[in-house]
Amino acid sequence: MKKVVVIGGGESGVGAALLARKQGWDVFVTDAGPIAENYQQELSSHGIPYEMGGHDVDRILVTEVVIKSPGVPEEAPLIRKLREKGVRIISEIEMAHQLYSGLTIAVTGSNGKTTTSGLLYHMLKSAGKDVRLGGNYGESYARILASEQPEMMVLEVSSFQLDDIDTFRPWISILLNITPDHLDRYQYRIENYVSSKFRIAKNQSIGDHFIYNGDDPAILSHLNDVGQEIHHVPITRLMYGQGILDYDGNEFEMTLKGMHNLLNAACCVEACRIAGLTEDEIREGLTTFVNLPHRLESCGEIDQVEFINDSKATNVDSVYYALEAQTKPVVWIAGGTDKGNDYEVLLPLLKDRVKALICLGANNEKLKTFFSPYIPVILETTKVSTAVEDGLKLAESGDVVLLSPACASFDLFRNYMDRGEQFKQAVEELRQRENRKQG
Repeated sequence: MKKVVVIGGGESGVGAALLARKQGWDVFVTDAGPIAENYQQELSSHGIPYEMGGHDVDRILVTEVVIKSPGVPEEAPLIRKLREKGVRIISEIEMAHQLYSGLTIAVTGSNGKTTTSGLLYHMLKSAGKDVRLGGNYGESYARILASEQPEMMVLEVSSFQLDDIDTFRPWISILLNITPDHLDRYQYRIENYVSSKFRIAKNQSIGDHFIYNGDDPAILSHLNDVGQEIHHVPITRLMYGQGILDYDGNEFEMTLKGMHNLLNAACCVEACRIAGLTEDEIREGLTTFVNLPHRLESCGEIDQVEFINDSKATNVDSVYYALEAQTKPVVWIAGGTDKGNDYEVLLPLLKDRVKALICLGANNEKLKTFFSPYIPVILETTKVSTAVEDGLKLAESGDVVLLSPACASFDLFRNYMDRGEQFKQAVEELRQRENRKQG
């Protein structure tokens, strides 16, 4: 019986434990912190032993294989000890891949991978394919395989998940973009982060396809890292900038907005063509897709001012895309936990587009200092309700109030979803108050 230890008791780790138990392996789960109650109950119901709040190092060091959850950093003392002892460490997606016989389509990138994965899954599913969606999105890869073996898997994969692969080999890989992110996990070297992203195509060979952003300089400068025997499919703005065309030259309609989402959709279209979908099936998928919340999500209008929730925009690159997608004057709400942001790239989008900035964060000095020469009105608050009310006061009929923070949410909120939900609630409460005034 194979003896494995899973480090990390979250979705990825518990999914790996369930799949290991299905294989009849001797599995043990360990987490330095707490394990959520629902995961504890799940492990117990399957007879899987676990510990939390610390590690039984002696027990772990004698294992055959360690499955490391993506949130566990390489610098963790336990990981260092395992490396020194020569214990094999793999990621959950590596483990699952070795136990899967179907076709895998894997999506990564600094931004847009969740939207792209969701759209791709929807297009394949609506065309009747036996497909599941997982990885860094929803259920873990291993959890899905613990209960079924679909013919096709769409996986969102992060750089953290790719760091510990050996044989993981998607049939189709998609690399959307690379911008500085998570550099604290990569010795603050962008080259290390780029190398991690390119691991998505590391094991691809003849018969496989590599779809990538053909305008991204970081990607273009590392194409020699990818085998030339695989089918390279570059997607450039020339191919989608004026709309995505079918084989007859007719433009596809789609529900997603913004130039960045045209890139995402163009990648999905090419992947679906490779997977055998017809142009009509592709058209149907593009026109019926509904994106996840907190991604340029319209929250409706108050006095002809539209409120948009883009709380998932936790870095500058995402904000660039959000501002680029706006065709109306913007009252921009930003702020939170800064991740070493460089806002210089946003400056060309500010003129004639951003009329005011509302800083929503515990410490807004960096935002105020940088943007004060460029944005005429800057306010600050720590309350979502105040930000929404101020947004309506500053906006005129036909304007947009855009929550696109450029920062993490942990200074004032549990996560970006909490921030987005509070924003939507504040908009709805303000709408009701305004309606009562007019009634």
